[in-house]
Amino acid sequence: MAMSRLGASLAVRLLGAAAIIGAGSAVANAKCTKLGFSVNDYGKDGPTKDAKALLDKYIAKWAADRGIKKYTTGKKNVNCELFLDFGFFDEHTCKATATVCWTGEVAPAATQSDEQKLAGSKKAAPPAPVPAPASKPKSS
Repeated sequence: MAMSRLGASLAVRLLGAAAIIGAGSAVANAKCTKLGFSVNDYGKDGPTKDAKALLDKYIAKWAADRGIKKYTTGKKNVNCELFLDFGFFDEHTCKATATVCWTGEVAPAATQSDEQKLAGSKKAAPPAPVPAPASKPKSS
């Protein structure tokens, strides 16, 4: 028995809806974060290019540290601000950002967060104790 034209059309629509729902659940399970990297240098083209390149390296390291083997990186956006302007040369700070998405569980990162490592590397040694002033002998 042949399926009517209306029934075939309905079946195709239902299959299409199921495919969209299935794809939507995969996207819904994806986790995403926004990462960035800043560069400060002379000119504007150099720091723009460097910020993008260093963002790629940072994303790869960030993902590897968390055991993420497959991830997607969205469009990179670069925003530059003039830092110094001396007339005959200028210096810009450029920040490249991108959204990184992955599926599945993430292994815990290293024991310290990136912020803790950075703060720890900038800490100075505790100050040495100051000796008490020597007392002067009293003159008679």
